[in-house]
Amino acid sequence: MHILSSIIDQLFELIRGLGYFGIVLGLAVEVIPSEIVLAYGGFLVFKGDLNFYVAVFFGTVGALLQQLILYYIGRWGGRPFLDKFGKYIKIKPHHMDIAENWFNKYGSGIVFTARFVPVMRQVISIPAGIAKMSILRFSTLTLLASIPWSFLFVYLGYVLGNQWEDIHEKAAPYVTPILLVAVALLIVYLLYKWYSTKKKKGDA
Repeated sequence: MHILSSIIDQLFELIRGLGYFGIVLGLAVEVIPSEIVLAYGGFLVFKGDLNFYVAVFFGTVGALLQQLILYYIGRWGGRPFLDKFGKYIKIKPHHMDIAENWFNKYGSGIVFTARFVPVMRQVISIPAGIAKMSILRFSTLTLLASIPWSFLFVYLGYVLGNQWEDIHEKAAPYVTPILLVAVALLIVYLLYKWYSTKKKKGDA
């Protein structure tokens, strides 16, 4: 545990040393959970090392970069690659099963909603890549979800200051309403798809 703690401390020092690009790097590789990286960015804002809005911007860029990496892993490697090497990027087969079922059932709109669900916010990018979802649509949905996520956790890290490590406890009351809004948007999206399909059948 001491060795692991030392490695994490060194990663935080690396993020601090690189500043905004440290946030991008921390999110892109996600050795540390994204909300922790963003909260630490907020802490650096609290200390005066970073600007709040620039930190949010680079947090959003880092989140998009991470998801693009996973998207292309899915697009170029497919499920066989993930079954063999997924454990090295902390993605288990049953996570893939859930993500693929969600994507097949709800369509590409789930890329937005799943961003607010633990574990699924990373894994959902892979079936999107396997399905060769439009990269423009994928990136747009990912950005729309990543902006409020980055804003929230940078803000909470800033507000918590020296207590930023309590982020998981403090974030829950904020994350739940965001998830409910995301689910509501997904329902609207599904109703729109259903109506469009029904209308096409009626016009045929």
